Amino acid sequence: MSFKFIQNKDCQYFPCHDTNNPDKFNCKFCLCPLYFTDCDGDYKILDNGVKDCSNCMIPHKPGSYDKLIQIISNRIDREMKK
Repeated sequence: MSFKFIQNKDCQYFPCHDTNNPDKFNCKFCLCPLYFTDCDGDYKILDNGVKDCSNCMIPHKPGSYDKLIQIISNRIDREMKK
């Protein structure tokens, strides 16, 4: 098993987003590390200010680990240069 892909089919919320491909649904980032950022995901801000990521599949797609780690690394690098 790869550390980049995990599933928790016993989770009461699995899958937490609608998907046509539950066997490829990645639970690695159950809480998206980009939640508190202005990311490229399909999200909306609710009237109460909560970020609703219900339509976003970025952290759950195969190969998402490398993409998210790269985004996080780039943001850290930018902050370190300030």
